[in-house]
This record gives sequence, structure tokens and C-alpha cells, in this order.
Amino acid sequence: MLAEILNANLFAFLVVFARHGAAMMLLPPFGDVFVLRRARLALALVLSFLVTPIAAPLLPPEPASPLALAIILGGEIAVGLFIGGLARLMLTVLHLASFAVAYQTGLGAAVAFAPAQSDQGVMLSQFFTLGGLTLLFATNLHHLLIRALIGSYDALPPGGLPPAGDFAAQALDVITGAFVVALQVAMPVLLVGLLFTLGLGLLGRLMPQIQVFFIAMPLQIMLGFWVLMISFSAMMFWYVDYFEAGVARLPGGG
Repeated sequence: MLAEILNANLFAFLVVFARHGAAMMLLPPFGDVFVLRRARLALALVLSFLVTPIAAPLLPPEPASPLALAIILGGEIAVGLFIGGLARLMLTVLHLASFAVAYQTGLGAAVAFAPAQSDQGVMLSQFFTLGGLTLLFATNLHHLLIRALIGSYDALPPGGLPPAGDFAAQALDVITGAFVVALQVAMPVLLVGLLFTLGLGLLGRLMPQIQVFFIAMPLQIMLGFWVLMISFSAMMFWYVDYFEAGVARLPGGG
């Protein structure tokens, strides 16, 4: 009798950990490369231990074959990766916005390693991304991510393969919305840069002997930093509102 209880509890914990462990690989800010892997694993284990009694009534019965167990665990890993991947795509908005701002201000060639993307990016990408991650902690939006992960058991109960069609539709919606919001976040700098470029074009037409390029480059950088200094707080608040609304649309986030 005791062995059966232990086996059932171990199965429930393993199923819950499959979803939480997969999600913690991608969820911002827990899934970033500067977060220790042991800390990420410890957090996933603690959350799985706490959620197991809540999710136990929704779990399927213990399978009799290894193939059935593999299907259940595979479905849970897919759900966890899907939730974490959508949240990671919402963080990519800042990466895209920083590229637009960098190229508009003439800083597109200044690249460095971006920890959040594990790749090279413009210098402003680190500034935008770290600022966004700081706001996620300051506004407790990381709590909403954990709540969405726990609430996903009601929207996507374990026991089978996840709905691939619904996953693809929601992922496409998040990707298209990310590009729109990235342009909205970078819009103050883009508008001022467009007006500045039009002014330089008129100046070049009126006075062709002036070397517009040598005049424009330092002014473009100075103007870009000035506009960014004034509008950065509004950009971040706009992004925080978008991220909060995006978390609410995640499975279990409503």
C-alpha cells in the first residue's frame, strides 16, 4: 500500500515538474542566461512540489506502459515550452525596438553580446532588455507569469498531446503583435529621426556645397539620446502594459 502511494505521488510530481521545468527554461527573467542553472532548477523543483497537491486531481491515472508515460510527459513539456516561449517572444519586443532606435540614431554598428538573446545585438539592446526585466520584477509581473503557469492546468489539463492548431494560431498572433508593439515603443525616436532626416534632405537640396553627412552624424546621435532620455519612461510603461495584457492571454493567465 505504501509503495503504491509513493509511486502515485512520484508520478504526479514528475508530470508537474515536466511542465514547470520546461517553462522555466524560457520564462523571463528566470530563463535568461545570467540566471544560474541550479537556481532555475531549484525554483522549478520548489514550484512543482507546491503545485503537485493542487494539480493532482486534474492529472490522468498512472499509465501502465512506458509509451503512455512518454506521451504524457511529452505533452507537458510541449505546454511548458509553449508558455515560456510566448513570454520570451513578448520580451523580444524590447530587442526589436532597440534595433529600430539604434539604427535611427546612428548607433547600429555598435554591437555587443546580449545576454537575454544569447547573441550579438546593438548596445541599446542590453539597455532596453535589462530595463524591461527590472520593471518586470519591480511591478511583480513575474508573479503573473507563475500564476499563468499554475492556472494552465485548468485551460490545458494533462493527459495527452496539446492542441497544435491553437498553439500555432496564438504564437502567430503574439509574433505579429510583437512587431507592432516594437514600432510603437520606438515611435518617439523614429518620428523625430524622420523629421531630422527630412530637414537634412531639404538642407542638402538648398545648399549642395554643405557636407550634410559630417554635420548630420554627431547631431543625429545627440538628438537620438536626447529624445530617448525624455521618452524612455513612457516607452517602458507602454511595454509593461503590453506585457501584462499578453500574460493575461496566455493559457491560464486570464
